[in-house]
Amino acid sequence: MRYLVTARVKAGRQAALADAIERETLGRGSIAGDEYLRDMKSARTGGDGRARWVEVCFCPTPLQEERPYWEEYFELDRVQDAHARSKCRDENGSEPWACVDCDCSERLEARLRERGAPFLDILRATSTR
Repeated sequence: MRYLVTARVKAGRQAALADAIERETLGRGSIAGDEYLRDMKSARTGGDGRARWVEVCFCPTPLQEERPYWEEYFELDRVQDAHARSKCRDENGSEPWACVDCDCSERLEARLRERGAPFLDILRATSTR
């Protein structure tokens, strides 16, 4: 399933998050692998300081596996279904693991790119090293 995640970097964690992304250690040890880095590369931010990204998750509870890794750096404001569950081939059982190769994320991320600035650009500009 796909989720639209809205989150704020925790106070004082900007530099640590930027470092974890740069060193490619964000999410290390998670079954989700490189998904964290991909998410941050596609994340966008507006004038409100919140990051938004599309997250693919197969857990029975949204972000069950990923939440501890994200919460090290972020306050998760909102995790919402990114599209109708009835249309998700993985969720409705018509094609298990369909989200892996589905183009839904690209379409959703294309819409996000139309709004706000790249999150990584803002993070790098505001983090002190």
